[in-house]
Amino acid sequence: MIGFDYGTSNCAVGIMEGNNPKILPLGDHGRYISSTLYAPSRDVIVNWLCKHLPLSEQKNFQQQRQRQLQKGQAVLRELTLDGCPTELSFGQQALNNYLQEPDEGYYIKSPKSFLGASGLMPQQVELFEDIVAAMMSNIKMLTESALGRTVSQTVIGRPVNFQGLRGEESNQQALTILTNAAKRVGFKDVEFQFEPVAAGFEYEASLHKETRVLVVDIGGGTTDCSMLLMGPKQAASQDRTGDLLSHSGERIGGNDFDITFALKGIMPSFGMDTMLKTGKSMPTNSYWQAVAINNITHQTEFYSAANGRFLQQLIRDAEQPRLLRRLLTVQQQKLSYRVVNAAEQSKIALTDQIQQQVDLSDIDDGLTVDLDRDGFAKACKRELRAIAALMADAITQANCQPDVVFVTGGTAKSPILNQFLKQQFQHTPIVIGDHFGSVTAGLTRWARTIYS
Repeated sequence: MIGFDYGTSNCAVGIMEGNNPKILPLGDHGRYISSTLYAPSRDVIVNWLCKHLPLSEQKNFQQQRQRQLQKGQAVLRELTLDGCPTELSFGQQALNNYLQEPDEGYYIKSPKSFLGASGLMPQQVELFEDIVAAMMSNIKMLTESALGRTVSQTVIGRPVNFQGLRGEESNQQALTILTNAAKRVGFKDVEFQFEPVAAGFEYEASLHKETRVLVVDIGGGTTDCSMLLMGPKQAASQDRTGDLLSHSGERIGGNDFDITFALKGIMPSFGMDTMLKTGKSMPTNSYWQAVAINNITHQTEFYSAANGRFLQQLIRDAEQPRLLRRLLTVQQQKLSYRVVNAAEQSKIALTDQIQQQVDLSDIDDGLTVDLDRDGFAKACKRELRAIAALMADAITQANCQPDVVFVTGGTAKSPILNQFLKQQFQHTPIVIGDHFGSVTAGLTRWARTIYS
């Protein structure tokens, strides 16, 4: 049995060793593998997956995906004739392959962000199920290699609300995709647990008395808050329903901070705040679409032929056409992830530094952008207000104040976030957990509880 944090930014797997959870090393990726996938063509994902499925699943899968498998086989033959790689890559290697040739292949980051999306067509749901299953298959193989045995039972973390507009319908869509993918790659027993609750279970192991804990999990895709009644007495129970006092969650996470930082910190160097020759302000819609990597509709519109023509007209109408040509380069060479990745890496660097220079000379010769902590704080005011509202909502629902605030999630590492949380809870102790490991550890503890 394992705890499986299939995260928006990273994935991790835990097992119990005695009374303590251990996060497993996943081959060369270390304990955390970035939630990314790169394929030489989108059409070959289904073929890679079929090849790596358990034998018991392959026949059914071949029948269900017959047309896609045939199309993928034809693409594989072309790739082989052209001397191109035919395998999928995951984690950091996936990002490296994308950055080498952004306009070739198929790259996806944080597919979890799309699972609850509204308006997905059946073929899109199938594609996401295949992508998730491929990533899960890779992680399952790495886990079994590390353990030297098969694993068939898992608890997978889930946000309070996935990133969709249809509430519980979006949640059920996402859970169905995750469940189907997990069962397909060989997990026989699949359960889910709220990510903030799982993080709370890990913190609970250190408590010696009954405590009201507000867990704030600021992850890559969502921010989730849970007010929990925790302590030694509660930890001994399998039924924790009465201890879960409230939940709140929304699609506000590290990806949103990165996107906002890219828009407000980097896009001015691509002409966003400039003027047209007519004296009017530059239209900003294409800039937002360019960085909205977690929105299928925006990305489709940005990369459409119609938008390419629109950008070329903007260049002719712009007072500073060279800056607009940079945005056209992003559009023509499919560099959205490149720009947002630059913002993300700068956000990470600003954890330890006050300023950071971004090299974007691959987009325009000599282009660099200077970013700093103050600019990050100003760019993310809306996201911070939304997180404050979520925490307040959880407290209101629970009808009590927390004795302690337990904070986890990679985004919470930012000094800007730390300062913000201290301002919100000036008279309540704040405990910072393992930013990346608390959820995995808690999922692992819960797996032992329910499967033992």
